[in-house]
Amino acid sequence: MRSIQTIKQASLITAIKTPYQMSGEIDLLAYDALVETQIAAGVDGIIVGGTTGEGQLMTWEEHLMLIAHSVNKFSDKLIIVGNTGSNNTREAIKATEYGFASGMDAALQINPYYGRTSDAGVVEHFERVLEIGPAFIYNVPGRTGQDITPDIMEPLAKHKHFIGVKECAGNERIAHYEAQGIACWSGNDDEAHDGRHKFQSHGVISVTSNIVPRLFRQLMDSPNESLNKELQPLMSWLFCEPNPIAINTALIMTGAVNPVFRLPYVPLTKAQQIEGQQLINALDEQYIVGGKANLVDETLLKLC
Repeated sequence: MRSIQTIKQASLITAIKTPYQMSGEIDLLAYDALVETQIAAGVDGIIVGGTTGEGQLMTWEEHLMLIAHSVNKFSDKLIIVGNTGSNNTREAIKATEYGFASGMDAALQINPYYGRTSDAGVVEHFERVLEIGPAFIYNVPGRTGQDITPDIMEPLAKHKHFIGVKECAGNERIAHYEAQGIACWSGNDDEAHDGRHKFQSHGVISVTSNIVPRLFRQLMDSPNESLNKELQPLMSWLFCEPNPIAINTALIMTGAVNPVFRLPYVPLTKAQQIEGQQLINALDEQYIVGGKANLVDETLLKLC
């Protein structure tokens, strides 16, 4: 397990996509190929079974298997962060314990969603999971319906196992935290370049780096206004529907994964795919995971 200080040096962490076999089961061969592409691009770490990786559609057995597999295959080359958070504190504790037993470097922990609790309950939830091992706290009010505000986060940041925040509340919030020595990673790809170079974030936990990891590596390594501007339309398209619908569609279009969706996710419409095809194919093919994009062949598509 890596130290918290080592983990904090990671500026580009990919929320890795989970691919499927045509049967609907997790495709470990395709998963390994995706991760190897990330390694070759210089990515520092991966989130396993996050929202982008569809942990919410996995059984805990699948979820923990994928964390253990990732550790066994890639822990010598990547920081392995397991998304072991839950809106059920007991489940989050159990999953986090298993994740660390498998050798993951850190957990990603979210505040309880849907069955929301009081601020005091949020604090208690995080304190329980932080006791187990190093963790990123994920603040994404658009999904949880509850903002983890600075008055909640700042006391938690004093915990010995607190790594930092995956923050979706914007760069001003990130700058506020970073000024206090609280490490932040942008949770919004379109803001990540400015967050890194203008608001002093530690980096990004990215969806877009699934498909253009080498270009996102460039965005994190040095200021590049022209590349950031060039990628903004692609980043916007990747969030035209709730994530991970578009990134799933994109990686199918480029041939990186099988044409399989786990419901309730379904592909983008043909019109949306045409827009994405134009955006992807405008880039140099050497930067695209899979290759040039084609429309999804509906005769091969499997929804399961």
